[in-house]
Amino acid sequence: MYVNMKYILDAANRDNYAVMAINCINMEMARAAIEAAEEEHSPIIVQFGVGQMAKMAHPSEMVPMIKAMAQRANVPVCLNLDHGPSFEAEVDAIKWGFSNVMIDASSLPYKENVRRSRMVVDMAHANGISVEAELGHVGQAADGDGRTADMYTNVEQAVEFVKATGVDALAVAIGTAHGKYPEGFVPKLDFQRLAELKAALKMPLVLHGGSGSGEENIRKAVAGGINKINVCTDAFHAAEKAIKAKWEAEPNTDYLGICMVAEKAVKEFVRDYIRLIGSNNRYTFDAADNGSKE
Repeated sequence: MYVNMKYILDAANRDNYAVMAINCINMEMARAAIEAAEEEHSPIIVQFGVGQMAKMAHPSEMVPMIKAMAQRANVPVCLNLDHGPSFEAEVDAIKWGFSNVMIDASSLPYKENVRRSRMVVDMAHANGISVEAELGHVGQAADGDGRTADMYTNVEQAVEFVKATGVDALAVAIGTAHGKYPEGFVPKLDFQRLAELKAALKMPLVLHGGSGSGEENIRKAVAGGINKINVCTDAFHAAEKAIKAKWEAEPNTDYLGICMVAEKAVKEFVRDYIRLIGSNNRYTFDAADNGSKE
């Protein structure tokens, strides 16, 4: 079933688990993610951003394909615009048929973040689409971001932000960063801040930069109230590792064989991650619910 993200995350928030949001840039990744979710009886969030659209995940092909897969699936599936950089990008995503959009104005001054997020919420909600925004700033691992508290989400400001914008989910900054961390580095997360955010907001919270954060951190983040975890780099790496191993074992493997082994690796990775964050065997879906987007 094709649903908006609010439907998926409200249940996760109520029952204290997290849902994987995996960046999928082609058919094989999207199919692997949805099939793994079905086998694990878990909701799943498929997503990609404007940069990935420009390189490979062209929305004119990807959105109808993912919607068709979702409508055939026996678990809830959301398609999310990841890190929408502008109002225009959000409008385009809604026209294409995404069921959730993220507006990321977190690097802008607070008042401008509020203004832009409120605009997107008003437009998206009018079309039955839910909205994620970000407060604090989750930067890039390669730049050393996420290691100082000046980028973290302020609790009092978060309460004000949610009230002013009406967003359905909030991405919070507690010490993670996007991309690949240096070899051997595991981020130190501010779990006390997460506990304070959850107690104050009582709403679905999102952790960006899930890749490379370590299983112990991920488990503690879920226990502390994170309900959506974004994963991109680790999923790409699972496919890359499988491809390299296949070529080493069978140097004459053709393109078809490579696509098949990559898809299988992503599916296994997603299945394991679903179990890690506790969304397996959580699926209960009422087809009459207005979260459904046929």
